[in-house]
Amino acid sequence: MNRVHRPDGNHHSGFTPLRYAAGVTHANLDGLFNPRSVALIGASERTHSVGVVTLDNLRSAGFGGELFLVNPRHTLIEGLPVYPDVRSLPATPDLAIIATPADQVAAIVADLAARGTKAAVIITAGFSELGAAGAALQQQVLAAAKPAGLRIVGPNCIGVIVPAIGLNASFAQVMPPSGDIAFLSQSGAMVTAVLDWAQPRRIGFSHIVSLGDMADVDFADALAYLTDEPTCRAIVLYVEGISNAPAFLAAARRAARTKPLLVLKVGRQAEGARVARSHTGALAGSDLVYEAAFRRVGMQRVDSLSELCDTLETLAFTDALAGDRLAIVTNGGGPGVVATDALIAAGGTLAELSPGTIAKLDAILPACWSRGNPIDLLGDTPAHGYGDVVKILRADAACDAVLVLNSPTATTDPSEAARATIDALAANGRVLPRNVYTAWLGEELAAPARRLFRQARVATYDTPEDAVQGFIGRVRYRHQQLLLDATASVVHDGPPRDAATVRAIVARTLAADREWLEAEDVATALAAYGIPTVRSCTADDPDGAAQAASSLTGPFALKIRSRDITHKSDVGGVALDLPGPDAVRDAALAMLTHIASTLPNARIDGFLIQEMAVRPHALELIAGLSVDRVFGPVVLFGHGGTAVELIGDTSLELPPLSPELAKAQMARTRVWRLLQGYRGAPPAAIDAIAGVLVAIGALALDHPAICELDINPLLADAAGVLAVDARIRLTNDQVKSAIL
Repeated sequence: MNRVHRPDGNHHSGFTPLRYAAGVTHANLDGLFNPRSVALIGASERTHSVGVVTLDNLRSAGFGGELFLVNPRHTLIEGLPVYPDVRSLPATPDLAIIATPADQVAAIVADLAARGTKAAVIITAGFSELGAAGAALQQQVLAAAKPAGLRIVGPNCIGVIVPAIGLNASFAQVMPPSGDIAFLSQSGAMVTAVLDWAQPRRIGFSHIVSLGDMADVDFADALAYLTDEPTCRAIVLYVEGISNAPAFLAAARRAARTKPLLVLKVGRQAEGARVARSHTGALAGSDLVYEAAFRRVGMQRVDSLSELCDTLETLAFTDALAGDRLAIVTNGGGPGVVATDALIAAGGTLAELSPGTIAKLDAILPACWSRGNPIDLLGDTPAHGYGDVVKILRADAACDAVLVLNSPTATTDPSEAARATIDALAANGRVLPRNVYTAWLGEELAAPARRLFRQARVATYDTPEDAVQGFIGRVRYRHQQLLLDATASVVHDGPPRDAATVRAIVARTLAADREWLEAEDVATALAAYGIPTVRSCTADDPDGAAQAASSLTGPFALKIRSRDITHKSDVGGVALDLPGPDAVRDAALAMLTHIASTLPNARIDGFLIQEMAVRPHALELIAGLSVDRVFGPVVLFGHGGTAVELIGDTSLELPPLSPELAKAQMARTRVWRLLQGYRGAPPAAIDAIAGVLVAIGALALDHPAICELDINPLLADAAGVLAVDARIRLTNDQVKSAIL
């Protein structure tokens, strides 16, 4: 029942707003998510219009606060009074929903701000997503709202839904039931699709927020609010781009400490990223960097809408895990094998049944049961057998979760087996699934059983692989929480280093209008941060190169020095295994001749002479940093060498790094297994490699002018690490880390 304001001053009483945690302040967002009054500006009675659908949603959802309607062309709509403009309203609304032409919105927002309205949802499209003219209109709206602190959701959005207070301030097609999952989306179409998918599955939501163009309220704002919202247990995001990376990461990191964060980030490919920009005006950053950023703050990324929906069901119907050990129950060997393969491939663990559990199962199952995990009940197991086995497994502390599979047979009704499973989860009249996952295979016979599970709020999936994916999602969340705990106190000061020396090098190089550091300056900079490098000297000409070699220990590597040549080996600018000074002189002369013929305009600055690193069992790694336009500096690690792009075995992390974060980054690569030792070779010095990554992160944070650092190869063996070849590029366009 809406509390509609009437000119005679009679109000429907009894509306009580929800209470939030004491001391929580999020500028005027309480007016968005917990308003006492709502104004619909652009209310209409035209069939199928946004104005009429939004009005119907507001009235039918059960909102108990005051409802004002505004439209200068009406005095009455559906029996409710209508006011010509915001200034005519008899009271100030906490929340306004605006569904008028775009060119009218700025003036309306100015009137709302003058009245003291806390928040507005701008459903209207035609702003920044349309280019310069639309962006100018959007700036007018923000200029009108900002002085009064009025918060804007949208424009170009579906609206906001808060089921617990009966608020449906949207033109979505359904009103979801109240639940404990919040859904934040830049796409209104994704909101309507997820709501339609969730309805038959009885999945409820605490908040639905269509953010649209995110002119004001963005993911960071919504995350900050929902972190402190006790009715919200998990948060799901559909992301096309991030507008304020530091604020987003700070809010996400804080939220992930207390509740699961699930994200579907689109725009992985260049074509998809262009579509995202045209749709929302967002600037999509590198997808791999997004992946690193999400992982760093404890967010779980999904790859598809299908996986998003499955994980939503997992969040709705299961609890957090204590471990990664899964017990599998099946009435057929094939599905059990499929589930086991999926589990092991995803990094899960088959639970090892305790002797007591096996003894209990022996007492109720046929003598030919599998006597291990998976627990094969055989095809003719009666329905009650499912319930009996599930009760036993849930009592085994060695099982962190149970997956129950069913293949249709003529001897057991799938629905009866489902009922027996549900009954086994009941306690005190309530179904308490804890961590039970189900997959009833097939379609026609399985459909009624799936409905039973959803009615009982038990997680159910179409295939064993989908069910395992749901379980693994919970496992990964647990691992992320453990990593967050281990890295919660990353010291931003990092390792001991000589920052002053590097600052002087950077200043000198920029003053000379150079973007690449000289080779000797690269070595000095790395050494200043504790990264071991090979001994080296520079020379201006071939004779000087030979003389420099006399002060080093051979064999030698000779490299051309040129500000115009970045990849020296590609143009014959590298000579290796030179036995003595004479060989160095000859190689330098030949190098000059070759480069003069192939790159006649290249400026030659001399030569770099290095002692060859003789480490026959060392692995070639790559370590470095680049700067992302959204998230700032990013540290890279992987399998190095001349074919690094073809090998494609790298991992990214945002600085600052701790040794734990660095090792976790290394463990995400394939070369990690080689670093553990193989074919008689001892393990590499893992701590030393991690130290290099930590140092690179510190370099990035201490010196924002460094936009690119590349150590390739970084040799690593049991004795330690050695940077053999490195380069550092500078820029005046300094980008700070978004993680700080």
